[in-house]
Amino acid sequence: MAKGYGKMGGSRPAGNTGAMRQQLVDLQRQMEEQQAKLAETLVTSTVGGGAIKIVMTGDQVCKSVTIDPDFLKDTDAEMLQDILLSGINMALEQSRKLQENNLGTISGGLSGLGLGF
Repeated sequence: MAKGYGKMGGSRPAGNTGAMRQQLVDLQRQMEEQQAKLAETLVTSTVGGGAIKIVMTGDQVCKSVTIDPDFLKDTDAEMLQDILLSGINMALEQSRKLQENNLGTISGGLSGLGLGF
């Protein structure tokens, strides 16, 4: 019979699976809590000299786009599209950074379990 045949996890000791399972449950709970917080946390991007404001949640849901009516008087469709695109991308980037900051500590806990994260 080959060395290690029939053993789960190869050379890892199998005696601590209960503790590892509890750590995973705790990490899952923490992840769910952080995701709920992200869904409530707002980031704001302002472009066009303050004429356009985009509000997005930490889980990348766009909540509002506000455009100053005076801005539309002197703007053509192409310029408006470019500025909106820029603002949306800025808000997405802010949201991603927020998510990375909030969830990064949790994924660091996964690496401590030897799961290859």
